[in-house]
Amino acid sequence: MEARAEARYIRISAQKARLVIDLIRGLKANDAIVVLRTTNKKIAPVVEKVLKSAIANATDRDSKVDVDALVVREAYVNEGPRMKRLRPAPMGRAYRYQRRISHIVVKVSD
Repeated sequence: MEARAEARYIRISAQKARLVIDLIRGLKANDAIVVLRTTNKKIAPVVEKVLKSAIANATDRDSKVDVDALVVREAYVNEGPRMKRLRPAPMGRAYRYQRRISHIVVKVSD
């Protein structure tokens, strides 16, 4: 039995989010929550929320599922659209920069 949860349009670069996602891939769900609570990264609470949502989706699908036996089978981060912005530069010019967005996907199964 597999359940998934997804958080889209999160305002952080995919590269930074992958650092946290790589920590929980393959762990039991309860261990992954402990790891996320002790991780000192801005994205960790968001990933924890997605993981808890995936666990809740699994229990909604089948009420007999053992929450303690759930394992994070897949966890990945995709890049979302980029917001293009302008920053004032010397001599009336403007520098372009991009604000990156990411989509986070977590799948759990027993």
